[in-house]
Formats: sequence, C-alpha cells, structure tokens
Amino acid sequence: MAPRFDISGLDDVIHGRVRLGIVAYLASAEVADFTELKDVLEVTQGNLSIHLRKLEEAGYVSIDKSFVGRKPLTRVRLTETGRAAFGTYLKAMGQLVEQAGGSS
Repeated sequence: MAPRFDISGLDDVIHGRVRLGIVAYLASAEVADFTELKDVLEVTQGNLSIHLRKLEEAGYVSIDKSFVGRKPLTRVRLTETGRAAFGTYLKAMGQLVEQAGGSS
C-alpha cells in the first residue's frame, strides 16, 4: 500500500504555476510593476491580470494603480496574509518532499 501524502497544506490559490511564480517573485522583490512581472514570468497581459485578480481576491497581494505622467503604473505587493500563506505553502511542500524521499 502506498504511503498517504498529506496535500491539505497546499494552497490552491498559490499552487498554480503562474500564481506561484508571482508570489515567489514578490517574496524577494517586495514590490514589482505589472510589466516587470509579465516579463519575468513570460506571460501575456491577460493571463497575468487573471492570476493577479485571484491573488488579490484571496488577500495575498495588494495592487496599486497610478499614473506617471500620462502612463499608467500598476504596482503589486505581497501582503502579510500572502507572505504567511506562502510560508505555509513552502512548509507543506517541504513535508511532501520529505514524504516522497522517505518512501523510496
């Protein structure tokens, strides 16, 4: 019988590839503008917008929109809630890796 893996700690909001990339990047960068995230993650504007909205709805990121001259500027930050959720997510992933290593 295969060992049971506890995946309950994996946050579905973070676990998506693009959202995980956003959260991981913001964890070290503190703040990033929309274009920077789009370029770093190599995603389209529409795709990034959808993922940012999901993270914002969960309270994991805050999004500030302003103008520099006439050019719009969207800046994204990881909230304390988002930082805590990312820490919990990383801990859960670490436990899965340990479980996988122990089952060999």
